[in-house]
Amino acid sequence: MLGKEIGVDLGTVNVLVYVQGKGIVLQEPSVVAISIEEDKIVAVGEEARAMMGRTPGAFEVIRPLRDGVIADYMVTERMLHYFLRKAGGISRLFRPRVMVSVPYGVTSVERRAVREAALDAGAGRAYLIPEPLAAALGAGLPISTPSGNMVVDLGGGASEAAVIAMNGIVAASSVRVGGIRLDEAIAAYVRRKYNLIIGQPTAEEVKIRIGSALPLDEPLTMEVQGRDQVAGLPRTIDLSSEEITEALAEPLVAMVNMIKSVLERTPPELSSDIIERGIALVGGTALLRRMDEMITQKTGVPAWVAEAPMACVAIGAGRALEQYEILRRSVPDIDA
Repeated sequence: MLGKEIGVDLGTVNVLVYVQGKGIVLQEPSVVAISIEEDKIVAVGEEARAMMGRTPGAFEVIRPLRDGVIADYMVTERMLHYFLRKAGGISRLFRPRVMVSVPYGVTSVERRAVREAALDAGAGRAYLIPEPLAAALGAGLPISTPSGNMVVDLGGGASEAAVIAMNGIVAASSVRVGGIRLDEAIAAYVRRKYNLIIGQPTAEEVKIRIGSALPLDEPLTMEVQGRDQVAGLPRTIDLSSEEITEALAEPLVAMVNMIKSVLERTPPELSSDIIERGIALVGGTALLRRMDEMITQKTGVPAWVAEAPMACVAIGAGRALEQYEILRRSVPDIDA
């Protein structure tokens, strides 16, 4: 095989690229800055994220993916081309084989858009794999066996849960609630309680630094700056982790209900395997403090965070190329 084999986690918040033999070679925000007048991309990834909420009217900073699917095709294609080139995957002579993850349950139109974007970005062959399956492969779960494995992918735009056996998805569900919705819940809480307007990057920083799914034994606090909604002037407040736990309660309930709905539809024989093995948590939101404890408490099934949870989907997409012939029997849309 002269062309490279690449796995791509095309996420709403981050894009990760896995190159066979090298591992994860790129992890950057899926953010693009555009010059409105010239209709030209001026920054991609980390550079573009630094411009969020800080640009003059001549520039627009956007996320071309929404809820895990393409919202702006042209921008996504150019962003993907930039990331593949930066990861060293594009060669004029030997185009790479690329496996891209897509959310479970996306429409055929959305699947086709992702595949065409990968081909237009420079892939020689492009395949698609459902995110929960890629996540389970990346987490090292024994999905080729007849026993049940449950994986929950808590991403930036959507959260998905799936029970997998014999390389196929037995039961799955997704909800368009993820890390971005948690950031929005924090910003809404601060606006409602303190009359203070904060941006999405600030809300995300609050979530990372003091956010928790359950109350902490020793509460954390941090200073937050924003704009007073009444006076219109800058103001600083102190936020505690208990307040953030309260702010996150509603979107976290939606995630738990989605997990419960999959468990309710799981065949009894596989349910016993899941109780024994537990629920593997992947995705950036799995890193929220006490997230695994909260899911264990609400479902009665032990939950554990996979190693390198943010990288699991990209690693799994790369490993799926190695097992392509086996997977194509149980994943009929892998070529679609």
